[in-house]
Parts: sequence; C-alpha cells; structure tokens
Amino acid sequence: MENPKRLWLAQDKKAWQQWRALLEKTGLRTDEPVEYTVGIYEQGQLIATGSYQGKIIKCLAVCKNYQSENLLTSIITHLVERLRAVDQNHLFVYTKPENQAIFHSLGFQEILTTQTISFMELGAPSFNQYEAYLRSRKKEGQNQSAIVMNANPFTKGHQYLIETAAAESEQVYVFVLSEERSEFSARDRLEMVKMGVAHLKNVVVLTTNEYLVSSAVFPAYFLKERAPLELAQLQATFDAQLFKQKIAPILMIKRRYVGEEPFSPVTNKYNEAMKAVFYPEITLTIIPRLQVDDSIISATKVREAIQKNDLPLLKKFLPETTYMYLHKLKIIKE
Repeated sequence: MENPKRLWLAQDKKAWQQWRALLEKTGLRTDEPVEYTVGIYEQGQLIATGSYQGKIIKCLAVCKNYQSENLLTSIITHLVERLRAVDQNHLFVYTKPENQAIFHSLGFQEILTTQTISFMELGAPSFNQYEAYLRSRKKEGQNQSAIVMNANPFTKGHQYLIETAAAESEQVYVFVLSEERSEFSARDRLEMVKMGVAHLKNVVVLTTNEYLVSSAVFPAYFLKERAPLELAQLQATFDAQLFKQKIAPILMIKRRYVGEEPFSPVTNKYNEAMKAVFYPEITLTIIPRLQVDDSIISATKVREAIQKNDLPLLKKFLPETTYMYLHKLKIIKE
C-alpha cells in the first residue's frame, strides 16, 4: 500500500474519475471546490482520499473494504502537515459524526454536530475563545435581537434595519462579517457600522470571526449568483443551525432581523433556511428594503456609484458617517 500522494484532478482524467467514483460510493458531493487533493492507492486503485480548500479539510473518503486500515488518519495527518507548511494554523473540517473520534485523537475540537455533519476545528483562535468574547459583550435583558451584515459599505438601508430593530428590542447585537472577501476590509466595514449606530444606545457591534457567514461555514454566500443553489441551501442551513444552537443562547437572542432580498437568490435561500431552522425558538423578522426616490438602496448600487463618483446618489444612499469615512479614505472624491 502506497503513502498518500497528490492527485492532480484537473490534469489527470483517470485520477479524477477514480476520485469521483470513490466520493459517490461514500455518499459525498463531487461538486465541492478543492485546491489540494491526496490519495492512497492499492494496486493502481484509489482506496482513500482527502482534500482541502483554503483552511477547510473536506472530501474525506475511504473504500469500504479498507476502513479498518487507519487510512483516514494518514490522509488527515498529511493534509494538516501540508496546511501548516503553507502557514494555515487554524483549520476546519466537515466530517461524518462517526469520524469524530479520529479527529479528536489528532487534536480537533467539535464546534457543532448535526445528524449528518460534524464541524470541528484545530488551532486558534478557537470557538471557545469566541464564546468568551461574546459573553464579555453580553448585556442584560430579555428582549434581545440580532442582525448579521456584511456592510460593504454601510448604507442608509443597513442603518434603517438596525434602527427598526433597536426600536422594537431591548438590546440589538449587530454582527459584522470578519471575512476578508469584500471590496472593503473587515476593519473598515466594522468601523463604518460602529460610526453609523453610535446614536443608538441599545446596540452592540460584534465581529463574527470564522463562525457566521464565513469561508468556513458558508462559502457560497460570497459566490452569489455563481453558487449552486442546492449547495447554498445546505451551507445556509448549517450556518443557521450554528447560530441557533451555539451563538444565540449565549446572548439570549430571540429574534433576528434581515432585510428583504429582491436581488440575490443565495441571500434569499439564506433567509428561507433561517426561517425554517430558527422556528419556534427564534423569530425571523424580514424588513422591507428602504427606498429613496423609488429606488431600493443596496450596497451593490453604492459600489457602482463609487466607481462613477456619482456624488448625488452616494449622498442619497449613505449615512453622513459613511460618506465622511469614505471621503477621508479618498474613496469618495469631491
């Protein structure tokens, strides 16, 4: 039996066919994006494989006849060593619940397990640290609400959503995505939100780290119209389960506010998944989008206006705090 070797799925048709067949036999999807894949062969036949994309280990499969051979441990060890060699020291894995013991033995810690998936991590900053961060920002009260937003950038529409929630809630927690996959950096987006809600005394602005709408939990969100909707539905459902089971209880969140979604099918799937998963413990409240002069405000329109330096539209769609912040950064030029 050979040691794990790299598979070049895009160049080697035979390797790709064997890889696809092995994943299908073990009930795994073959349309998941992967950037690095290894396999173990026995007499020219692929009998075990594993891959990673970014910092996520995935597509782990072992032929049924060889599942007592400890091949999964060899595959995982190889992938972890490879990821550490490229300075990825905080790793995630989606695996079947029955594989948990193997990952525990290699130092992985469980974040959330459902009937079909176990989501685990290795390294820091860990979910335990994130839980401690949330507890440190917790406010007392019973009627607690949450909003999760990218704010790319922060518009009057985002501000309206938060103001609506703040008027109806004792406390509102606004989670700003930490993922660096947007035109504006996580730092700038967080700052724009903080400035835009400074007048609301019952609003706390939080980061999401890796645990809400991230490359680890919901990568399809960032693909928008290019994401397969079935895959987006699965990831959106898992993201909603993670929020409901692990995050909302810490802050006693009973309601989550979202904006109506007339543009993005993926975001619409997310809203549908949240409604189904949250019920009955958490209420999902959908707020109609704010309009100015019969035009729905959206961050996409704002980014297009920035490209054109359309100052009248930017002044209509952006709070003064965001406008001045972007002007200070010389993104808006007067």
